[in-house]
Amino acid sequence: MRATTEVEDLLRRHAPQVLGALVRRYGHFDAAEDAVQEALLAAAGQWPAKGVPDNPRGWLIKVASRRLVDTLRAEEARRLREEKAAALTPRDAFTAPPPGADRAPSEDDTLSLLFLCCHPALSPAAQIALTLRAVGGLTTAEIARAYLVPEATMAQRISRAKQRIRGTGLGRPDHWEQRLPAVLHTLYLIFNEGYTATSGTTLRRAELAREAIRLTRTVRRLLPEDGEVAGLLALMLLTDARRAARTGPHGELVPLDEQDRTRWDGAEIEEGVALVTGALALGPAGPYVLRAAIAAVHDEAPSPEATDWTEILGLYDLLVRQVPGPVERLNRAVAVAMVHGPRAALAELDRLEGESDAGHRLDAVRGHLLERAGDPDAAREAYASAAARTLSLPERRYLEVRAARLRA
Repeated sequence: MRATTEVEDLLRRHAPQVLGALVRRYGHFDAAEDAVQEALLAAAGQWPAKGVPDNPRGWLIKVASRRLVDTLRAEEARRLREEKAAALTPRDAFTAPPPGADRAPSEDDTLSLLFLCCHPALSPAAQIALTLRAVGGLTTAEIARAYLVPEATMAQRISRAKQRIRGTGLGRPDHWEQRLPAVLHTLYLIFNEGYTATSGTTLRRAELAREAIRLTRTVRRLLPEDGEVAGLLALMLLTDARRAARTGPHGELVPLDEQDRTRWDGAEIEEGVALVTGALALGPAGPYVLRAAIAAVHDEAPSPEATDWTEILGLYDLLVRQVPGPVERLNRAVAVAMVHGPRAALAELDRLEGESDAGHRLDAVRGHLLERAGDPDAAREAYASAAARTLSLPERRYLEVRAARLRA
């Protein structure tokens, strides 16, 4: 079992490099991606029994290149263009190096693949699906299960995404710095869905959270001086550090102020705090750095009562100036309640009425504030409204329990 897991980790780490090599040489992103998946399947079937080759990346490139060339030749044969297919024979650069030689591509293509998968012509849902498939190495079935859609639906989504970017070359696009926020936003969405699933019977989808952290670590290695990349990784680590304490023995949701902090992951907190501290030293803090700083204040507090809510409110004041979205303003309202009282925060919520992006959380926070303000009947109605609107079973049960307790 351990050998199989190690092989899977190795394959997932090399998959973007192999795909990048094929796309750079041949183009044909969709065909190249299929060829890489076939090579990965072949490796997964052979390596656990026969052993990992001396140069696994070279082996994968060689096998995938052969599969891709076979595919392209077949297509060209049907079009009576055998001469063009013959020109696509792999060059020496795509053959496995001698045993013991660890020849890497001239540059790491992972970031280039992320830019390609987060092409502005694609919708956010398509960007996420293509990123998880092409860069994350997840199968279509795994992605479909994670997002609770039929495999055929996810396959169509990925296929349409490939068609939209057909002909787009691999490499960092012009003005790539302007595209980096889309890459980070995609990784952020993947992590959020993994950490707090928007629907389904479980609160967390661990595979998505892990994959988002892994991919963000990769981007961090490629762009070590970018503060927002460091901030996003710090935010993920500081948030993920609480995973063990977020649910009870039956999978029920445990709110932050009731969690057993001894179960938080100290190593992740230490790494996250170091990352956000370094990012703050680089210059003006961006949204991910500010979010990470807020998470760090929570994680470093030894108890809920020791949390520095004044500092958190100040950080939210800075955040909403940069990202005045309903979720950010809703979270700021919670900080307002902790500093200035629930009535002041309820006034903030009134300004968010009609903001559909806040979803059921607007009623959930309203119920919490009304309960603190001493209005149990109104709080119960707000909790019930939130429970009716959420698609997450653990969240619904939690909200129903809160409402039932007030009814008692």
